Amino acid sequence: MDYDALAARVAALTEGEDDVVALMATIACEVHHADPRFDWTGFYRVTAPGVLKIGPYQGGHGCLVIPFSRGVCGACARAGEIQLVPDVDAFEGHIACASSTRSELVLPVFDAAGNLIAVFDIDSDQPDAFTMRDAEALQAILQASFARKRA
Repeated sequence: MDYDALAARVAALTEGEDDVVALMATIACEVHHADPRFDWTGFYRVTAPGVLKIGPYQGGHGCLVIPFSRGVCGACARAGEIQLVPDVDAFEGHIACASSTRSELVLPVFDAAGNLIAVFDIDSDQPDAFTMRDAEALQAILQASFARKRA
């Protein structure tokens, strides 16, 4: 996976954009189509205290609402930390939005003020599909896109 090229594409496509939903839609599309391991790729937005609601995504239908208290996305939102799950069946409380999901990578998304605004969820139909290199490269793309102050 060429994360430098992906980061460059995302930066070029989103240059000057300050609408969060537009950023999410573009990033979900670009990331989803960048690697065949990515079976479902999208954002769950923080819409109320302790509540995530589906945002822009690519792939089959996702869960509409996820409380912070449930699943891998909820764990990411609660902790504000990357969740890399090689086997979703071994993750206590995993929410099976799609029965084909075997592994999952969820990254926190922060705004320029450091507030959690969403989580970025990537599911794979392959077990153990993700590495910390994937997590770190994708987190850098998210930070460059959402955490910078926009003019």
